[in-house]
Amino acid sequence: MLGTEALSRVGHDHCGQALLQIGINMMALPGGRHLDSIPLPGQRLHLMQVDSVQRWMEDLKLMTECECMCVLQAKPISLEEDAQSDLILAGGPGPGDPLQLLLKRGWVISTELRRIGQKLAQDRWARVHSMSVRLTCHARSMVSEYSAVSRSSSQEMGQIEKLLMEKCSELSAVTERCLQVENEHVLKSMKACVSETLSTLGQHFGQLLELALTREVQALVRKINASDNIYTTESTTGNLFSLTQEGAPLCRIIAKEGGVVALFKVCRQDSFRCLYPQALRTLASICCVEEGVHQLEKVDGVLCLADILTDDSHSEATRAEAAAVVAQVTSPHLPFTQHLGSFLESMEEIVTALVKLCQEASSGEVFLLASAALANITFFDTMACEMLLQLNAIRVLLEACSDKQRVDTPYTRDQIVTILANMSVLEQCASDIIQENGVQLIMGMLSEKPRSGTPAEVAACERVQQKAAVTLARLSRDPAVAREAVRLSCMSRLIELCRSPSERNSSDAVLVACLAALRRLAGVCPEGLQDSDFQQLVQPRLVDSFLLCSNMEESFV
Repeated sequence: MLGTEALSRVGHDHCGQALLQIGINMMALPGGRHLDSIPLPGQRLHLMQVDSVQRWMEDLKLMTECECMCVLQAKPISLEEDAQSDLILAGGPGPGDPLQLLLKRGWVISTELRRIGQKLAQDRWARVHSMSVRLTCHARSMVSEYSAVSRSSSQEMGQIEKLLMEKCSELSAVTERCLQVENEHVLKSMKACVSETLSTLGQHFGQLLELALTREVQALVRKINASDNIYTTESTTGNLFSLTQEGAPLCRIIAKEGGVVALFKVCRQDSFRCLYPQALRTLASICCVEEGVHQLEKVDGVLCLADILTDDSHSEATRAEAAAVVAQVTSPHLPFTQHLGSFLESMEEIVTALVKLCQEASSGEVFLLASAALANITFFDTMACEMLLQLNAIRVLLEACSDKQRVDTPYTRDQIVTILANMSVLEQCASDIIQENGVQLIMGMLSEKPRSGTPAEVAACERVQQKAAVTLARLSRDPAVAREAVRLSCMSRLIELCRSPSERNSSDAVLVACLAALRRLAGVCPEGLQDSDFQQLVQPRLVDSFLLCSNMEESFV
């Protein structure tokens, strides 16, 4: 239900498998919470996602430095020491910033490895060799720069650094020899050797980067645990949050090194109340991985979240961030969250607090987080639907739909219709929806259209249409709901969605749901259909009607 669309990962080249295991993802999509299907507003920009021209300028500085090292054989391009120093400093992070150094240099090296793999696949040996030399420069720069700003290096790191540089030298040497070979058979055998060297180099780089990042995470966690200063804790927690935006591998490192424990320690100290939103936002990001959820359960994190949600003395922002953590740990897209036994013990009070937060939400973001948590909980346990029915959640949700301040995007309507679809399996739900004019609202959701045309918004609109049709099909078991749907011309809209691919954005999922809903309504009120619609959309097998509509050419007559 919830989260930012999924995170992109590194590479498809010969060393891609190794890079997938390096413990860092430099190209994660924005979104910040690692939730599963909706982008959440109010989040920091990803470290590497800045203005494209600015990003290009920064990358150019890095490449220029290495190009000078390659072409000029490490000779200074200026006799003035200041000019050379400016060039070197411009090519990387500022002094004393090991985390940014690792992230930036790591991203550049990961990119170079991927590009070398691509050029190798194309047999472009001149490019492979020049990029291998440049890769060696980058690796040497990362090792030397990190050694200059970090704490004393461990023996294990020293060994991996040595192995990495040896493989870099081996790669440069073997690619240089390949330039001199003309025999295709010999070149083919050497290509396998280059590929193996590149893969091993990627593994060593990954191990080194993971070790270095683990050390930095350990230092941050120790700092949070030892600090009683609000400004130090705020800064350190912010650094930890920035790391979570680099992807799931880094979240695993943070969870394994005690980040979840440290953040819940912050959330249990009254003196740090103003830091609760930041700490909870970081926790929501970490809990996108199994290790994070397990650590949350070990420290009774669910109980802490329930206490925050049910305590009205906490700010709305704090309770909204707690709702985001609940939404993450109950996500139906993460199989390991389904075994969160401690959640059931606090589910009733959490559900009650979330319904109240939906009712009192002062903004669309707060309502989105609270409703998303409720939507996920309805998947988590069927008892939640009965609780929502007793709490008059249907009235709260349907009333919110008319409030543009709270419900103003398809992402929010996706959460609402998800809750309605899951609650519609209960018999009593039908009467409550009729009483609150819910059929008309569901009818409106069948016409959900994207405003921006972005892929995420288009996908959200498809989900709204699909779930609205599913809800209608389930509720139409009750003849009163079916008659009301027919009166509101729902059948005409369903036929339009089936016959016109553009109306459903050519979505097969929407088509199947609409065919099912139409057949359910036709069983109650067959007179609402024309003969051609009945013969094509209702009478045949569902699969035959599906094939007919999915291959249908749209008529412009």
